[in-house]
Amino acid sequence: MNNFDVIIIGSGIGGLCSGALLASRGKKVLICEAHSKPGGVAHSFKSRGYTFESGPSLWNGLESISNTSPLGQILHLIDEKVEVKRYKGWKVLVPEAEFNLEVGDLPFRKKIKELRGDEALNQWDSFMKAVKPLSRIIDKMPLLTTSPENLNLQEILKLSIKVLPEISHANNLRKGFGEIANKFLTDPFLKNWVDLLSFLISGMSMDDTNTAAMATLFNEWFKPNAYLEYPLGGSESVVNALIRGFKKNGGKLLLSSKVKNINFSNEFATGVTLENNETINSEFIVANCDIWNKHSLLPSHLISKFKDKEFNVEKCKSFLHIHLGFDATNIKDLPIHTIWVDDWGRGITAERNIAVFSIPSVIDPSMAPKGKHVLHGYTPANEPWEIWENLKPNSKEYNDLKEERCEVFMKPLRKIIPDIDKRIELKMLGTPLTHQRFTNTHCGSYGPAISAKKSLFPGYKTPFKNVLACGASTFPGIGIPAVAASGAYCAEAILGKKEFKKIISKLN
Repeated sequence: MNNFDVIIIGSGIGGLCSGALLASRGKKVLICEAHSKPGGVAHSFKSRGYTFESGPSLWNGLESISNTSPLGQILHLIDEKVEVKRYKGWKVLVPEAEFNLEVGDLPFRKKIKELRGDEALNQWDSFMKAVKPLSRIIDKMPLLTTSPENLNLQEILKLSIKVLPEISHANNLRKGFGEIANKFLTDPFLKNWVDLLSFLISGMSMDDTNTAAMATLFNEWFKPNAYLEYPLGGSESVVNALIRGFKKNGGKLLLSSKVKNINFSNEFATGVTLENNETINSEFIVANCDIWNKHSLLPSHLISKFKDKEFNVEKCKSFLHIHLGFDATNIKDLPIHTIWVDDWGRGITAERNIAVFSIPSVIDPSMAPKGKHVLHGYTPANEPWEIWENLKPNSKEYNDLKEERCEVFMKPLRKIIPDIDKRIELKMLGTPLTHQRFTNTHCGSYGPAISAKKSLFPGYKTPFKNVLACGASTFPGIGIPAVAASGAYCAEAILGKKEFKKIISKLN
């Protein structure tokens, strides 16, 4: 009972992907989750008939088994499916204009011409011409098996041959995306738009956002016939599919089971101790948690094994959240998503300058009671932890500040739904303290702020032979595709290349 081949700490998407793949090859795997709900940032919760999302609202690649869709690939490998509904776009509220926008190159080109004219359109076309070779490289690289730590010379040569026509561009993938954007874009709206997309991906400006991540996004969002996917039932349906794939092969999931520490004999991990003091033994440990929580699980005398730069890494800021249940009577043509920017001049990372809204019940009525809509809004990675860290939740000072800071959501909401104040039936607000409590992230952070100008995210390896890491603090970085791939890298490291190749042969 208390002996496993692998213990995974945390049931975020990365941990679930790793666990499902390992269990599919006969490994005895335990996932320990501190929260009462699985999924990490991707969990959802219910109140008064409404289903609220806590994390990602933009999904794609769930149906796909392309090289740029690792989550879709993993779902295919474990023989699980998520029912999705396809859609094309969102509403945009920016200082220049308010408009509806669809994914794909042509709709955005039409909008550029309308808003900014021919010169701006020519700039965009030149920029996209420069991005396309990078996107082609990404498309040819099997993301599940391209961890820099696990490639041998023969595999590097094979990949090089694959991308030979674009090989001269390959070095740009390691740079900040701003280096490319600034070469071609001078139009303020276009530069701001690319900066916005970068920020939504990484929590940093385009100068610091990894070009490979952006090339992947552009490959998906600006290709002909592009579309987005909404998983019916919300993110919970994705999490449940991974859990089904995990459990049907013998995987065990423990909820409300926070790991207190990783146990060691000399420098070899032997298992974990839970907060209830239960000890569980394992051959391997996979830490699906952020850098800071990973360090807190280690004995103090072993922490020095990590490089100083990993301790000194900057963190992205946190979030404000709003969750609404509201009357939908006589409301038509609501956008499923809205992106709002208050003032470009304040900078893309400024506090309360950007908000993202999702109304999933527009496309999936099961998310709300009949005749109602459910909404989740958040300010992405721009809320400072420092103004909240010393406040006591539910104190008057805390509640007053929460109401004051979250009022930022109402300005764009009144543009989307002019009489929203009269329609609200359920309202819940969240702060960095809320985000930390329910996702167990350090300071409620989006993740490490590792500038692409300086280095890549650290890989799955740690200084300890049988302790691995996955999730948004590891390569390839932040975002659903990235964390899914990171979980696969851990599975490959534990199973070995030969066995892992047997798994992914199903993708051919």
